Amino acid sequence: MEKSMRFALVNDIRCEASPGMIAFCPGCSRPMTARCGMQRVWHWAHRGNRNCDPWWEPETPWHRGWKDKFPAGWQEVIQRDEAGEKHIADVKTEYGLVIEFQHSHLPAQEMAAREVFHRNMVWVVDGMRLKRDRSRFLQGRRLFRLIPRTSIFITPSPEACFPIAWAKCTAPVFFDFEGVAATSEPSGPNPSMLWCLLPERVEGHAIVAALPASAFINAARKRAEIFPGQAILGIVATRFRYERALEASGWAYAPPPRRRRPFRRSRRMRDT
Repeated sequence: MEKSMRFALVNDIRCEASPGMIAFCPGCSRPMTARCGMQRVWHWAHRGNRNCDPWWEPETPWHRGWKDKFPAGWQEVIQRDEAGEKHIADVKTEYGLVIEFQHSHLPAQEMAAREVFHRNMVWVVDGMRLKRDRSRFLQGRRLFRLIPRTSIFITPSPEACFPIAWAKCTAPVFFDFEGVAATSEPSGPNPSMLWCLLPERVEGHAIVAALPASAFINAARKRAEIFPGQAILGIVATRFRYERALEASGWAYAPPPRRRRPFRRSRRMRDT
């Protein structure tokens, strides 16, 4: 399947595909063709089989919906490293945060290479790509243990609810199990949620955080990180220390005994 892009240069101006337009790739300056059919979202494609970024994947409506939640100027941003290697970020905010939206399967080697290249990045993964993804998550979520007064959970077995390949990431991974990209406003009385698997482990436990999709979008628009990672690690580590201290003291919480009402003989009993 051909690789696709949303933007190409028409007279040096970034434009979306439209029937009959002629444009050039902003990455390699080669000619591009507008694909404006009925089966896929309109996009630009390199002529022939050429593709200037091997990491680029075909764009789905899920990709396009998520990208639309951010300014057009933040979308499809060309990144270059010190050695001159070049790749296109799905979204790069003005604060330097790269957001990669991933729908298709991704080899572990490429996953690691992207994380090294982009550095300050997060993944947003389509949790509804396979039929069993969402049901597996709902079943595995039973193993989550909530840190009191937070939306942070810990689990010894993240692979029970998330694809095992993503459990080894070095960047935060946000799973979209509700098709957030298809909703125009992911907030409201019952907001759509994202579930974030953090890369760090505390005492062998994975850390999972629940976050409304609207909060994710707002955070990405305002700062260079979605979660205060070190603060979350501190909260979880403190909880583990607290639980160990309770166990060492031999103290276990039990509700106070229920007070019994004093026994009183009824009048009938007194008369007998």
